[in-house]
Amino acid sequence: MSKEGFWDSPDQQREILKERAVLSETVETFKRLSSELEDVAILLDLALEEEDQQELSDIAGKLKAIDTEISAQEFQRMLGGTDDPLDAIVSINAGAGGTEAQDWAEMLLRMYLRWTEKQNFKNQIIDLQPGEEAGIKSVTFTSSGRYAYGLLKAEKGIHRLVRISPFDASGRRHTSFAAVFVYPQVEDEIVVDIKSADLKIDTFRSSGSGGQHVNKTDSAVRITHLPTGIVVQCQNEKSQHRNREMAMKVLRSRLYEREQQLQSEKLQEIHDSLENIAWGSQIRSYVLHPYRMIKDHRTQVERGNVDAVLDGNLDELIEAYLLQEGSTEK
Repeated sequence: MSKEGFWDSPDQQREILKERAVLSETVETFKRLSSELEDVAILLDLALEEEDQQELSDIAGKLKAIDTEISAQEFQRMLGGTDDPLDAIVSINAGAGGTEAQDWAEMLLRMYLRWTEKQNFKNQIIDLQPGEEAGIKSVTFTSSGRYAYGLLKAEKGIHRLVRISPFDASGRRHTSFAAVFVYPQVEDEIVVDIKSADLKIDTFRSSGSGGQHVNKTDSAVRITHLPTGIVVQCQNEKSQHRNREMAMKVLRSRLYEREQQLQSEKLQEIHDSLENIAWGSQIRSYVLHPYRMIKDHRTQVERGNVDAVLDGNLDELIEAYLLQEGSTEK
């Protein structure tokens, strides 16, 4: 922020100030928790010395509160990926099984909408294909909020439901599948920011037949973009100023095209990773019969309160997955 010209670029200001706010909050929280721990340590020594049981009980409560907040900070540290702060695009597709699977897809939609509402995320359904008798064949919705993608990416995969079918007159048990895909919502607008320090500008005498003035002055311009190695030049205009202006236009266009290609490759990489999800490799099972249990096969976390989870209480399941992934990366 102290660099010259920083306040001249609104786009740069917005991004840097946003990053600064997040980092400042993290640092201030760390300082506050450190100070609170130091205070508690002093109080603990005094309480032990005076054998004050009431004070010891109060200290235990304070430590529990600090421990809870430290755990929350540890969880927040798991959301350090480049795309984690972005909004999310969630798609749910019913698997084979007709009405059963379509009803399951709608149950998952309800579960995620309930969870995102509890996070104060804003949701918008952008595409929905209803089932023929009940449920939905597929749905895509956006979820906007802080770390929406970083949190919801834990749900990417195949979800399996086992229950007595409400659509089977014989009351038989059915197994249904639905696939959940989660993408980061990238910005459509690509900003080409060319810094003067990243440019090497050379002037030289035009080599072509460009008239008396063109061939007698160093009017031709060659610009090298040092970070990418892209080189552009222009020598057709009469003045060095015009040649430089045209060369910058060409450079800007080439950098724009390069950024578009990088974003396309990134989205394709995300798409390819989703294509590798195969039926039968479910990430989580929701069993409603003959017993009631939800089990995440990646973390081995189990929850017996099935109704609460289906009603949007996903925090423990998501947190367990992200902490496990963070430990693996670490």
